[in-house]
Amino acid sequence: MNETPPRSSAGLRRLGRRSFQPSARRVQESYTAGFRSLASRSVTGLARTRVTPNFLTTTGVSLCLAAAVLVPFESPNPWLVYWVAAGIFVVGSLLDILDGALARVGGKSTPFGAFLDSTTDRVGEGAMLAAIALVFSHEGRGWAVVVAVGAVVGSFLVSYTRAKAEAIGLRATVGFGSRAERVVIITAGLVLAPWGGLPWAIVALCAITWLTVVQRVLHVRTQLRSGGTDVR
Repeated sequence: MNETPPRSSAGLRRLGRRSFQPSARRVQESYTAGFRSLASRSVTGLARTRVTPNFLTTTGVSLCLAAAVLVPFESPNPWLVYWVAAGIFVVGSLLDILDGALARVGGKSTPFGAFLDSTTDRVGEGAMLAAIALVFSHEGRGWAVVVAVGAVVGSFLVSYTRAKAEAIGLRATVGFGSRAERVVIITAGLVLAPWGGLPWAIVALCAITWLTVVQRVLHVRTQLRSGGTDVR
């Protein structure tokens, strides 16, 4: 009677990673597809108007910048300032996300619009994180300033790794540090700031963005080793 040889511990770890990664990716793709479907339905009526995706993009980044300007003035009334800033930031970020849906549904997609959208994403998010770092500096939290800077770099690299992968014909959409997740974490940090939750939200943001960067680098390497095909 033939017996199956026992797997080595290294083999079991590799098997565990292979089984976990597709599951995590399916979860991410599921809620991403659901959100895109909801966004497409939300802009169906808007697509029949003269509103352009570039208008949504410009309005969205303007609101994010306004929210970032508010944050350093939190000292007189932290509850009011942080919560208003969180609300404005969410609305601005949603508009900056819906512009892509409007472009797809209304057939208004242009190369410049795509370029403008990807650029303003970095501006709005970078400004908010810079404002948060300024608050940490005023409070004398040097370690939190460093973490906030790390979060800025990590957030930019998440988008950069995807863009560079697509430039060579590959995909790099793995990881839970994409734009939507980052907006949720920053907003949660602002809402919980009166209870001291903002530094820990930025710690979580920094960790998840850098983890996503590593995941995307390894995913691209795997694709290249398998002949340039997307490995699920």
